Amino acid sequence: MSRYELRTARSVYVVAEAPEGLVLEHWGDPARVPERPSVRRASFETAADVAPLEYAAAGTRYTQTSELLVEGPVDGARLQLRSVTHADGSLRAELADDDTGIEVVLHWRTSLEHDVVERWARIRSTRHEVALTRAFTAGWNVPVGPGARVTQLVGTWSREFTPAEVDLPAGQLRLGSRQGVTSHEYSPVVALRSRADPGEAYGVALAWSGSWRMQVDAVPFRDVVRVSAGVDDESTVITLGPGDGYETPRMLGVWSADGAAGLANAWHDYQRGTLARPGDRPVVYNSWYATGFDVRVEHQLALADVAAGIGAEVFVVDDGWFAGRTSDRAGLGDWHVDPEKFPDGLKPLVAGVLERGMRFGLWVEPEAVNPDSDLYRAHPEWVYRAGDRPLTTMRNQYVLDLGRPEVEAWAAAMLRRLLTEHPISYLKWDMNRAVTDGGRPGGPHGREWTIAHTRAYYRLMRLLRDEFPHVTVEACAGGGGRIDNAVLALSDVVWPSDETGPRGRLAIQHGFLSAYPPSVMSSWVTDEPDRLDTAPASLEFRFVVAMAGVLGIGSDLLAWDTATSDRARELVALYRELRPVIHAGDVTRLGEPGEAHYAVQYTAGSRVVVLVWRRPGDGPVRVRLAGLEPGAQYRFGEEVLHGAALRVGGLTVPFALAPDCDVVVLDRLA
Repeated sequence: MSRYELRTARSVYVVAEAPEGLVLEHWGDPARVPERPSVRRASFETAADVAPLEYAAAGTRYTQTSELLVEGPVDGARLQLRSVTHADGSLRAELADDDTGIEVVLHWRTSLEHDVVERWARIRSTRHEVALTRAFTAGWNVPVGPGARVTQLVGTWSREFTPAEVDLPAGQLRLGSRQGVTSHEYSPVVALRSRADPGEAYGVALAWSGSWRMQVDAVPFRDVVRVSAGVDDESTVITLGPGDGYETPRMLGVWSADGAAGLANAWHDYQRGTLARPGDRPVVYNSWYATGFDVRVEHQLALADVAAGIGAEVFVVDDGWFAGRTSDRAGLGDWHVDPEKFPDGLKPLVAGVLERGMRFGLWVEPEAVNPDSDLYRAHPEWVYRAGDRPLTTMRNQYVLDLGRPEVEAWAAAMLRRLLTEHPISYLKWDMNRAVTDGGRPGGPHGREWTIAHTRAYYRLMRLLRDEFPHVTVEACAGGGGRIDNAVLALSDVVWPSDETGPRGRLAIQHGFLSAYPPSVMSSWVTDEPDRLDTAPASLEFRFVVAMAGVLGIGSDLLAWDTATSDRARELVALYRELRPVIHAGDVTRLGEPGEAHYAVQYTAGSRVVVLVWRRPGDGPVRVRLAGLEPGAQYRFGEEVLHGAALRVGGLTVPFALAPDCDVVVLDRLA
């Protein structure tokens, strides 16, 4: 039987043909590819239930879970391997069930530029109408068993991306979303390590931005732990007529020999080098906290004066600029400039911002509508509804059924008009509530609503990128409600949380950086207090928290005195000097945000940047740096320090910037 090797920058993924189908033989260190393993089989299991199949259907396996559940004239699918096509960096396999007419084409893709293995599947019915009650993307046989330590990112609104580790000796862990968006509660990515030897780490992620489901299955006494995922299988049923097909979302897997820190940087390398488009992410000033819905030209221009003076590169007007928008109860959906607030249109404000040397940006929420809006009065049939039941209102708004072609066409026309009529070069796309009553009762594909909605969202995001490439797009969903690798591929920055209190935000960013890069992590300096942590924080502390990713400012600048503005100008200039290292460097999180002190290190080329925070009244802080060359020398101010000493003994942080934070810069000497 044939075996197929897929190489990445530092790993190898080996798939082989077996009587049961395609099985995983090795994933990880290229120097440790084993001889062909023997398959152990128990008397109560079939060979297919024991084999580490790359994809399984109920009907192929019987006693263990499967990625594909089919209901039709014959339930289940007994998939047999038909053909395999292998080339450098790609693998394609065709599986089929001749009795039911179900065909599955599996795809793998790798690159020597990064360590991610990308997988997806296309499922087709050739004979009958069938219902796919589960159509997951892939089965990942992670070689960490028996059992695993599983790290997930969990949360709620304002507490997103909190790491939670589960010791899973046996059993199943299921997580996901039925909200129509990725959700604040769970991020579609897990990290797995051995319970006995946590040195190596594996990451598996689902690149999907609608309702989703992921399952980690640790079958007792098995050497592998199976991870599978796809569109949510609790609320979604995919109907395929004869000749119809369905393509799954992508799944991504990555291996690192260097544990959690190495895993994070493996994700970052892929996201920066493959998903992101090139270019700096600008320093943004957003006027929301200064104005709320009270948007007036003269006030915005007064804010723009200060924003330009401290070094902001973009001025963004948030909610409140469009017709009828005096609160969150009206106007949403009517994306025309409010004639009362802007009697001469947006031109005076835009011109004033551009004259001050900044780009101009706007906030939009194209997927939602207020009952009190011209759009809803004209098209009440465009919102999600459960038959004749009363509509469910959240945040005084409904959700538009973006999967309807006419709704997508309306949104596309609105975006084109807005970006053509005005010199807008920054767009913040928000989505502020979960989808309720999703579906179209009575329609043959009503239970596929999350697929239709999400794919329409992707098409609109591609429209922005293709037709308006000069526009920087920020993705937001009530904070971090829609962040995943699919969104990272279509946006430039993402908004991880509505929590802008500095210590709470620092904790959120700590989890975020374990799976997503600093180059997309939008973070603002505001005057807002922490919701959970009331310890005082200096202006410098707030800035250094925001400097850990893509710096933004949301404070009421007109409330700042001259000394505060001058200090802010210095801090923005420092960030802009260090931005290339922060955005492109390897990231090491040193400690935990809840400890007495915490640091994040960025290393790019010969420069090392360390952001450090500490509690008020904490004593001297020594930070042991990671990844430095032991034999190299590093300049720190007037001192020259040895890499070995910095790694073992650490660096004493001077806290020259402020008593509660500092920015340390070291340069390796030639």
